Amino acid sequence: MPFPEAERVIYKINPLDRVICQLRFPPILRIDSEVPALFQEAIRGEFPLYNEKVEIQQELAVGIKSQFSPEVIKQLSKQSTNKNHEFSSEDNIWKINLNRNFLSISTSQYHKWEEFIEKFKTSLKALSDIYSPPFFTRVGLRYVDIFDRSKLGIPGASWSELLKPHFLGLLSSEIGNDIRHCENVFEVSLAENRGIARIATSFVLNLKLKEQCYMIDSDFYSTQKTPFLDLDDQLNFLHARATRLIRWIITDKLHKAMEPEII
Repeated sequence: MPFPEAERVIYKINPLDRVICQLRFPPILRIDSEVPALFQEAIRGEFPLYNEKVEIQQELAVGIKSQFSPEVIKQLSKQSTNKNHEFSSEDNIWKINLNRNFLSISTSQYHKWEEFIEKFKTSLKALSDIYSPPFFTRVGLRYVDIFDRSKLGIPGASWSELLKPHFLGLLSSEIGNDIRHCENVFEVSLAENRGIARIATSFVLNLKLKEQCYMIDSDFYSTQKTPFLDLDDQLNFLHARATRLIRWIITDKLHKAMEPEII
């Protein structure tokens, strides 16, 4: 618990918009101060495209923002810049991001867990071999699902037919069809205090069809110090909870509409 065990399946009509795994570690200044040529060589076979981004961060003393104009705030702010090195697959579907604080992988075409984590292994080995972070300070796995009723072939279905009432709340009531906007955020402690599930939900609009869709943005993470040797176990734990969550949320009607295939 908190989410009951569920059979693993692959959905033929996959609602996932993107999946991200981010591993944070104590700052490694070397990543900012030099070109990551060795890291690129290690992963270039799978991620041949490169783009460098510069992120500007402003740090403000507590209380300043409410006391001064934007111009004065800008002068009083302490600015820092971080380089974000982005390595992409040839089709731009898969991305690796590296900066002084984290390594991440993301994809817009998630198929199954084993493929996703296998795609990350070369980058993880390169991180370990070249930069040797002592441990991870945050291990996170994020799934963004967008349920589009037209895409699922059930355009006339109400949300209360597709998502369970314990999750929908007011949307499952008699006024559910009249609700035009909703946003919710839940934070749930996972078993044995091994992490947190932060679940954000909202309506989003399919711009092409002008149709209301429902987004579930689930971030499963642990802020416990995680050594490299324990990383696989921690990621598998978070992934298992993510699988359980989505099955706990959706009804049998939505489950069948997405055409599940047992793994």
